[in-house]
Amino acid sequence: MTIRGLEVQFRPEHTEIPARLDSEDDVDAFIDALLSGQHDRSCAVVYSLDRPMMPSGYWDHELSVGVDRVAQVGALTLAVDDGYVSKGQMDRGIGEYTLLGHVREFMPGSEIPIDLVREAVKEFLVSGGQIPMCIEWQTEEF
Repeated sequence: MTIRGLEVQFRPEHTEIPARLDSEDDVDAFIDALLSGQHDRSCAVVYSLDRPMMPSGYWDHELSVGVDRVAQVGALTLAVDDGYVSKGQMDRGIGEYTLLGHVREFMPGSEIPIDLVREAVKEFLVSGGQIPMCIEWQTEEF
């Protein structure tokens, strides 16, 4: 199976032309960019080029990735069929990450170590946009 890659948006210029991730090294560079970026860009949306578009022209899914550079944790949501959010072992309350100046809240208990965030995004890439199984998921409540 040939993997077509991922499109990501987390910088203003990505609203016109999304960034492209074609390899696991690209995923590492993307996560590093989120971790070292501006405080108002700690979240991204990711789309698999291997998943279908709906008749409306929108993707049939959306993976949101938030990172906290200080705590070295992050959270993931995946909208596909139902809404899923990563399930963490810690609960720091609502995780607030910023996507292009807009706050994106992740429900309490969704933060996981940054290494697991990396692993999940890599799995999303190599599986062609399937739900990453390297982390636990829970139903998103909001």
